[in-house]
Amino acid sequence: MKIKVIKNAITRIELIKIAREGFGEMVKGVVDIEQEMMAVGGEMHMDEQMLLIEQENSKQEFVWGINLYPEITGDDFIEFDSMINLKPAFGNRTRGIDDPETKKKIVEVVKKLVK
Repeated sequence: MKIKVIKNAITRIELIKIAREGFGEMVKGVVDIEQEMMAVGGEMHMDEQMLLIEQENSKQEFVWGINLYPEITGDDFIEFDSMINLKPAFGNRTRGIDDPETKKKIVEVVKKLVK
């Protein structure tokens, strides 16, 4: 699966195509809440995270793993679950996202990038 860095808005149709190339109904994604971009389409969140850190100069404390379900609307579109979210040094002790403000920022970035 090829990882795509999303800096400009894509459609849900495009996201559905990415899902079908990989897991079928779901797309793994990593959101950089500082630079307001994301990487999608990788097999593992870690691969997407490393791509953003190495090629886009993202900082680990601003990069969060999510799963997107492009054919679902509402709150179930985004799932906040990834091993890369385990960041005790940055105050996150679960695979989810503990800080409501971080979660809100992720939703804002995703809404900006997926139309």
